[in-house]
Amino acid sequence: MAQEIDLRIALGIEYDGTDFFGWQRLSHGPTVQGALEEALSFVADHPVTVTCAGRTDAGVHARCQVVHFDSAAARNERSWMLGTNSRLPTAVGVRWAVRVADDFHARYGALGRRYRYTILNRPARPALDARYVAWERQPLDADAMHRASQALLGERDFSAFRTIACQARTPFRNVRSVQVRRSGDQVLIDIEANAFLHHMVRNIVGSLLPIGRGEQAEDWMAELLAGRDRSVAGPTAAAAGLCFIAPVFPSGFGLPAEASRP
Repeated sequence: MAQEIDLRIALGIEYDGTDFFGWQRLSHGPTVQGALEEALSFVADHPVTVTCAGRTDAGVHARCQVVHFDSAAARNERSWMLGTNSRLPTAVGVRWAVRVADDFHARYGALGRRYRYTILNRPARPALDARYVAWERQPLDADAMHRASQALLGERDFSAFRTIACQARTPFRNVRSVQVRRSGDQVLIDIEANAFLHHMVRNIVGSLLPIGRGEQAEDWMAELLAGRDRSVAGPTAAAAGLCFIAPVFPSGFGLPAEASRP
C-alpha cells in the first residue's frame, strides 16, 4: 500500500471580524481560526490546524489573510476553496487555495504585513459602513497626519504604541512605509512593516488623530516614539476601522500577486 504523503496548502482568507473574538482559536467564543479549522476538517475528513500570517484582534477585518495547513486528503485546489466555503459562516470566505512547497510557512516566511485603517471624517455618523470604518466628526488634516507619520519609518522601538498585553519578545519593528491620505470624506492610513506589535496600528492611529485635529503638533509623533511611554500616547483607536490587507511573501512560492513580491 502506498504511503500517504501530507501536502502543504496555502489559503487566502477574507473576513468581517465584527462578530468574532479575533483570529486565534478560543474556548469561550467564536473566532475566525475556529470557524476555518472546523470547515477544513470537514472537507479533509481529518482534524486540520492552520497557521496564519498575522493574528488579528476582535473586530478587526482581513482582505487577504494567508494561512497554511498540511493534509493527505486527495483534494484539488478548487475543491479546497469551494468545499471549505460551503461550511464557513458568511462572514468568512476562502478567496484562493494554492499547493505550496513544504518549506512554506505563513508566519515565518512572510517578508512583511500590510494594514489599512479607514476613518469616516464627516459630521454624521456612519450607517451602511459602520462595521468597517472608524468615525471622527471633527475635520482632520490628513496632510499633517502624513507628515507626522513619517517619523515612524525604519527599525525603531515602538514601546509607545505597544499594549501592556503584548507578548512579543522585543518592541523593535521595521516600518517600511506609512501613507495618510484623504479620499472624499474618508481618511486612509496605509502602513507596512516586517511585523506588528499587539494593537500597534490602532495605537499609532490613536496618536495621529490629535495631530489631525490640531490638538498636537506634527512633531508629537516623533516625541512619543523617542519617549517610549505608552501612557502619554493617544488612546487605542476603534477596531472597526482596521483591515489586514495582506502579508507579503517571496514570489517564488507562487501565491497570487496580492500576497507576493519579487
